[in-house]
Amino acid sequence: MTLQNRVTPFGDLTIAPVRGLLMGNRGGRLHDARRKLGARRWASKQWICCKLDFNNRHRKVWGDSYSELFFLDEVTAFAAGHRPCFECRRKDAIAFAAMFPGAHKASAMDAVLHGERLAGKAKRRHRRALGALPDGAMIAFGEEVFAVRGKHLLRWTPDGYDEKRPRRNRIDVDVLTPPSIVAVLKMGYQPLWHSSAA
Repeated sequence: MTLQNRVTPFGDLTIAPVRGLLMGNRGGRLHDARRKLGARRWASKQWICCKLDFNNRHRKVWGDSYSELFFLDEVTAFAAGHRPCFECRRKDAIAFAAMFPGAHKASAMDAVLHGERLAGKAKRRHRRALGALPDGAMIAFGEEVFAVRGKHLLRWTPDGYDEKRPRRNRIDVDVLTPPSIVAVLKMGYQPLWHSSAA
């Protein structure tokens, strides 16, 4: 059974055959007993991204516990508004928290991010100058999504980055990555990229 558990940079949950580099959750269970997505898209403000393998644990995806979600890479997870998990990705989570503006505990970061990632139930976009964005920020031109990397924009697809365009810095763009995560990236946090971004 193909599950609606792949997260896009818009934070939407879709069906895609490729699992991605990271998994995570949104604080609880979003699926029903038939493994179908319910009306909710989050159970709490705790949206995290985790390792696929940790301490040899094995889970039934969308079983009796929380709804496992999957991301192409950490850049995608950040755009959707997820942060590193303090259990399975402790080193990354501590580095992320140290660079997070004004809040360094998980619950405080979650509260800030929840306000930055959503406008009601819709994805919040933040208008910014393209030239001011760090590597790893994601932007949208309509429904097309691009990741900023050096002098280029990499077009996102569920399977990877499939096109490189020159970065034109003197324009304003819709940024999907929440401002606090953009600040963390500017401070030097190095997100995990899918191999197609190389």
